[in-house]
Amino acid sequence: MLDLDRATFDEAIAGAPVVVDFWAPWCKPCLAIEPILAALESSVRVARVNIDEEPELATRYDVLAIPTVMLFADGEPRGTVHGARAQAHFERWLAEVLPAAELDGVAVQGQRDA
Repeated sequence: MLDLDRATFDEAIAGAPVVVDFWAPWCKPCLAIEPILAALESSVRVARVNIDEEPELATRYDVLAIPTVMLFADGEPRGTVHGARAQAHFERWLAEVLPAAELDGVAVQGQRDA
């Protein structure tokens, strides 16, 4: 997972879709979704922003609670998930917010969130 900061953020979100996790190392729900986001990396780029180190990026996108996961494409936010969710939730969310051609194989398994 790519770590973003002020110097790399705008370039990372400028092109192809990227999921950005706004997180902090002390946040247990953030740590809980880390393996879920890592599993999504086979289908979509995933990056993260440590809000303790980059508070201005969190402010720029109105991140008021963590984890907050946002999908960016062409420099614009396309959708947001607040809080820890099951992998099936993230897969369904991506299927809703991304055109099918951009998904690159995100499998929507129809599982219910735990």
